[in-house]
Amino acid sequence: MEKFDIANAISDDGKWETVSSEYLFRRPWLTVRHDQVRLPDGRINPEFYVLEYPDWINVIAITTDGLFVMERQYRQGLGKTCYEIPAGVMEKGETALEAARRELQEETGYGDGEWQEIMMLSGNSSTTSNITHCFLATGVRKISEQHLDNTEDLNVCLLTAEQVRLLLTNDKIRQALMAAPLWKYFAENHLL
Repeated sequence: MEKFDIANAISDDGKWETVSSEYLFRRPWLTVRHDQVRLPDGRINPEFYVLEYPDWINVIAITTDGLFVMERQYRQGLGKTCYEIPAGVMEKGETALEAARRELQEETGYGDGEWQEIMMLSGNSSTTSNITHCFLATGVRKISEQHLDNTEDLNVCLLTAEQVRLLLTNDKIRQALMAAPLWKYFAENHLL
């Protein structure tokens, strides 16, 4: 049995060797890569696929009067309209914090406040290449109108902590990369 070592919890141990790699599909928001890989014991896996995405951000934004800035947005993959926290793609040259501040303001019109990164996640570390940087922004306020992209269609909702808790405890937050930081926030602040 392997010994637990928090300092080495994420490492390059057991890294696979990429024998060959080719791109099958390249778009701004998704790239599909076909790799042939050699495992540490020498076995070859000729059919491994990686989905390359840019890094993402999401934001738990709480207003000066304690309301959560949430969004209602239709998601084609599920075919459902869901509650979500503001989120988006990091643009080239942006830091995660810059992207988080930009996305919150563009999608909701809220900004300012105190910011901290609370966690980093992978949507599926087996087959996706990107990281989601999760932020907590407290004391935000309305500072502008929304500036949505041509493909965005969302409604901003201000919810109480109790309403967000109900969404979590009743399995109504479907996006795992958004549920995880919300669960962490609620657990660390003894709100469950």
